[in-house]
Amino acid sequence: MARLRFFSVLVLFGMAALTRADEKSLTKLVDSSLQDGWKKEKITPSAKSSDGEFLRRIYIDLVGVIPSFQETEAFLKDTDSNKRTKLIDKLIADERFSRQQADFWDLVLFGRNPQNGEATRKRDGFKKWLTEQFAKNQPLDQISKRLLLAEEEGSELFQVQYRNQPEEATVAVTRIFLGLQLQCARCHDHPYESWTQKDFYGMAGFFVRVVVVDGGGTPMMKKFKVGEKSVGEVLFTGAVKDQKPGQKGEPVRPRFLGGDELVEPAPAKDAKKEDLKDNKLPAKPAFSRKEKIAEWVTASTNPYFARALTNRIWSQYMGRGFVHPVDDLGGKNAPSHPELLDALTKHLIDAKFDVKSIVRAIVTSDAYQLSSIGPNKNALPEWYERARVRPMSAEELWASFKVATQTSAESMKAVGEPTEYLVRFFGEPTDGLGNFQGSLAEHLFLNNATHLRQLAQVRKGNLGDVISTMKGTPEEKVDRLFLSMLNRSPSDSERVRFVEHLNGDAKMAPVLLEEAIWSLLCCSEFRFNR
Repeated sequence: MARLRFFSVLVLFGMAALTRADEKSLTKLVDSSLQDGWKKEKITPSAKSSDGEFLRRIYIDLVGVIPSFQETEAFLKDTDSNKRTKLIDKLIADERFSRQQADFWDLVLFGRNPQNGEATRKRDGFKKWLTEQFAKNQPLDQISKRLLLAEEEGSELFQVQYRNQPEEATVAVTRIFLGLQLQCARCHDHPYESWTQKDFYGMAGFFVRVVVVDGGGTPMMKKFKVGEKSVGEVLFTGAVKDQKPGQKGEPVRPRFLGGDELVEPAPAKDAKKEDLKDNKLPAKPAFSRKEKIAEWVTASTNPYFARALTNRIWSQYMGRGFVHPVDDLGGKNAPSHPELLDALTKHLIDAKFDVKSIVRAIVTSDAYQLSSIGPNKNALPEWYERARVRPMSAEELWASFKVATQTSAESMKAVGEPTEYLVRFFGEPTDGLGNFQGSLAEHLFLNNATHLRQLAQVRKGNLGDVISTMKGTPEEKVDRLFLSMLNRSPSDSERVRFVEHLNGDAKMAPVLLEEAIWSLLCCSEFRFNR
């Protein structure tokens, strides 16, 4: 038995080694493909990012928060030439990586203003379920399948937001999981793609029998149950311009997009429309359309699914997809680097949809680790010749405020968690195409919120307390401030200015220090990933 266990360990180690070798080969392909594009377009890429710039970026991207002072100091002092790769491995193994993935995919699936917001605005239970899936390193295809089936407690909300709206479910599923914009075919044949109205309603036929009922719970943790009826069809009435009042339409058989019509047995002779009283789900049907569409969407042989996921993951870390916008992979949008998209898609499939594997391959590339400083001022450079600059999400920003100021969980009881305000003011920092658009409300919050001022105030154990009690020169104290908050040392001019400020009236020392900390919290540099 001991020999068997030892052999199993060797096999698993061998598989891991093979996977890492594949990842390294893929990383080289990423760099060579982008370099070919630069040569073709006569583009000079940015220089390699500094350690401080890389450190802040990789922490925010992988674990959703800036590094602490101790983490920053340790990395900047480390002389190991392989320290970036080691840090990437460490952060991907960090439990915060799962929460960051859950936050990202939660917004992909719902956005800030979800469909049926009354039912899905509070998603704590769903995010807990999603975090658990990533913590177990569940493959992305299996997570997607469970979302479409909606049969596990916590997984139901994606289907809940489209209750009794099979057409809306069709638009969302094809956009998110297939990367296709099918909504134009809802009212008429698609004007730019090959999709017809019958293609649209053929897909809607898979969702027409989905049933959502109230599952109890509290207002803050509402529960739902998702089931499926045995009968029910989607009705097609033709183009909107040809519809007539009272026209009921003809039933459309479910059809896989771009493929065959669903083959299903005829319903039982005694099958009838279920009476869904008292929030009871109908009996599980003998034949489930919901299961069939979940299997088809997430199959490795589906020509759209893995490609759409790959494009979205690449966009998550590189700023824009090979196809942009990220969820419009229709025929009219050619990818910027088709061979690289194909190679990454194949890797995702070969890696059994292991998100960690493809993320590691991307962020260890030289391309990801370029500086964000360069002549191209576009928010999302098409040829990836410099790193993207992005604003932190509301969740990332508040977590980073707390890390920067070294505010303990105990101190947070006095400050409070302004989650609702943060989401309201910082929840949508871009225009949908990656361009930053700060709002007046965001500016007013930074300047007036008592929560932020309380984080900056000198309290036992926090950054203000550390700075005010530390031994050392004023210059060393300023260095500590910048390394804690911006993860870099100050420039000479910044150091002189902050030293002059902190050396003001000694009676005002706590207030002067509070203002210094607050100014760094509110500065534009803190808002971004650089």
